[in-house]
Amino acid sequence: MSRESDSELLDAARSRDPAAVDALLRRHLPGLRAFVRLRVPPALRVKESCSDLVQSVCKDLLQHMDDFEYQGEAPFRGWLFTAALNKIREHERYFAREKRDQKREVRLADAEARTLADCYSSCLSPSREAMVHERIALIEAAFDRLPEDYREVLTLKRCAGMNHAEIARHMGRSEGAVRTLLSRALTRLSGVFMDLEEA
Repeated sequence: MSRESDSELLDAARSRDPAAVDALLRRHLPGLRAFVRLRVPPALRVKESCSDLVQSVCKDLLQHMDDFEYQGEAPFRGWLFTAALNKIREHERYFAREKRDQKREVRLADAEARTLADCYSSCLSPSREAMVHERIALIEAAFDRLPEDYREVLTLKRCAGMNHAEIARHMGRSEGAVRTLLSRALTRLSGVFMDLEEA
């Protein structure tokens, strides 16, 4: 059976076909989960479940699908990951405004940990693919130490799957600048990760 395109799935999903909605979300869920965990600041990560944020993004997607005009897989991913980033910022503002003090730590379920490990591994060399909970925590800690533009270019490339031209448009930079930024970000991430691993 051939894989349906996002366009076919979106058309069916707009018709409220539950199977199409499920397939469309499942196709993008691994990258979306990783993107959200890497973009959520540490202070928010301990207050808000990343799984809840992803669910909230998916719920919003379902409620606003009629407002979205499908123009290809890349714009769809851009729309989805921009919605995720907006959701993160919305929750940051909420907790800053309310000054909530939730001290609960959110532990990853095993299945989610494996999915995140698969996506995160694309940011590092193949020799670092055998990750478990501790390694996921190291990756997230390393990301937390990166400058915002490094975090942005890495998550757009490795989690959202955008190409250099799409990232350049999104970040307001040239493709050459994006390539340089990505190279520097990968080098810095690898160095920070190794430092944390050896600590």
